[in-house]
Amino acid sequence: MRNRILLIIVLLCGVSMAGNAQKYKTAAGVRLESDRFGLTIQQKLHESGTLEGIVAVGAREYSGTVLYEKHYKLLGERFNYYIGGGGHVGNLKDNGVFTGVDAILGIEYKVNGLPFLLSADVKPAVHINHEDWVQLSSGVSVRYVLVKEKKKKKSIWPFGNRDEGKSQKKSKNRKEEKKPGLFDIFKKQED
Repeated sequence: MRNRILLIIVLLCGVSMAGNAQKYKTAAGVRLESDRFGLTIQQKLHESGTLEGIVAVGAREYSGTVLYEKHYKLLGERFNYYIGGGGHVGNLKDNGVFTGVDAILGIEYKVNGLPFLLSADVKPAVHINHEDWVQLSSGVSVRYVLVKEKKKKKSIWPFGNRDEGKSQKKSKNRKEEKKPGLFDIFKKQED
């Protein structure tokens, strides 16, 4: 499993050098771990934060996890690492319902020109009412971008929004016209 994750990291680093990011708002897909299979959905909350939900099924258990993840650029906008935490609830075949807290550390790559996200992560968990009190799992996820983020129009004008500058100048000129100058007291007053 370690060799697979290392291979994915090396591939992602090599591919991440070209192109601009195609941002996303919502992505969903599959998550593969050594002993479990899961479905994952990720929703962008703000520029660098996402909320991820994972439903995982194993041979003796199933669980649902919700994680908040903070993303940081690594090599460009499409390749980043993330760190976060959250909680889970599930059902173990012999012990019944269990709960716990999770942490996550991973890398994510948005494939250039395709609506796919690839990620690899390590997700330690502390369980309550489970055979294993502590679990360290690693997984690989492939997600399809369901909702793209709207692209901002790029302006050729290098000094900000051109229209804002014009409106600011007009309002500034109006204010200047109304202000009396230092030598205006010597001018003849019109009645």
